Amino acid sequence: MKTVRRLIYGEVLAAVAFVLLAFLALFSFFDLIDEFSDLGRASLVREGDRYDITDALLYVGLLLPSRMYELMPIAVLIGTVYALARLAQGSEFTILRISGLGPGCALRLMSVLGAAFALLTFVVGDYLAPVAERHGQLLKAQFRGAISIGQTGAWLRERGNGQHTSVNVRALSLDGELRGIRLFVFDEQGRVRQTVRAAAATIDEDAGVWRLREVQRQRFDDTQQVRRDVLPALDWPSKLTADMLNVALLKPERMRTLELFNYVRHLQTNGQTAQRYEIEFWRKLFYPLSCVVMVVLALPFAYLHFRTQGLSAYVFAGIMIGISFFLINSAFGHIGNLRGWQPWLAAGAPSALYLLLSLGAFAWLVLRR
Repeated sequence: MKTVRRLIYGEVLAAVAFVLLAFLALFSFFDLIDEFSDLGRASLVREGDRYDITDALLYVGLLLPSRMYELMPIAVLIGTVYALARLAQGSEFTILRISGLGPGCALRLMSVLGAAFALLTFVVGDYLAPVAERHGQLLKAQFRGAISIGQTGAWLRERGNGQHTSVNVRALSLDGELRGIRLFVFDEQGRVRQTVRAAAATIDEDAGVWRLREVQRQRFDDTQQVRRDVLPALDWPSKLTADMLNVALLKPERMRTLELFNYVRHLQTNGQTAQRYEIEFWRKLFYPLSCVVMVVLALPFAYLHFRTQGLSAYVFAGIMIGISFFLINSAFGHIGNLRGWQPWLAAGAPSALYLLLSLGAFAWLVLRR
């Protein structure tokens, strides 16, 4: 069994590594082309420094873990299909079957390999990709002055002392300073009590305050009379921490699983819609397991009979199956968000569906042949 394992695993690992490297090279080339528009931009941190090809290559390199995380399942599918189809074409897999490699044993072998790929995908997506993504954002911030947080900024909400406060932050500077702060304070009846605008702020977590600068404040009494103040500085009590703001640097799918979980709890505690982030949380849990689905999906190809000219057609079929999986997986996420489906169902249904289909195809081939 050790020899069989070494043969199959060696072929599959070599094919998956080759496909993954090819995909990474292709997507890195596209990312590098996108960076050409920023070449020559002057640094706002280091005087006389400009964004050159070395910085662009470094930024593209920092994107590689995220790209690897995104591409791993489809690379696993294509590489496994190719390796198993090649073994079947050369009758090596047929010899293994005659020697005692039964369907159950083959399924266990491939499932263990899929679990190893799943573990690698989880480690890359939960540890390497978020860190590299943040460093990439900080690198670009040296030449753009601040890290933009979407078109409307990051929105957070907190409750306390019978009030609801909506917080909007437009950007984060390179030194961690918040830019473009807007605060909206509502009472229990939903009436606006205060609005605060600040050019910049820093978070003092030990004191539990935001230290606002260049502040414009409006306060409304029960008769909706307005009192306006212009202040050089203001300490605003808040339980929102820098970590809560940092999660806005990344897209939900690029966050760590624990960060997503804590962020979902924060949104739910403060009465904000968390459906999108809940779906992404469950997708983060299920996404690495799609590698197991991919190897099981590829296993039936080992039981087919190939002509010399037919190998490429079967590999192409495997690629189309993989693409359809990712399209359906993405569609289920968006539809589940719009229709209010259970997050675990929206995130896990495509993997469960394709796993059942692959097991059905595998069982049919075994019984038929």
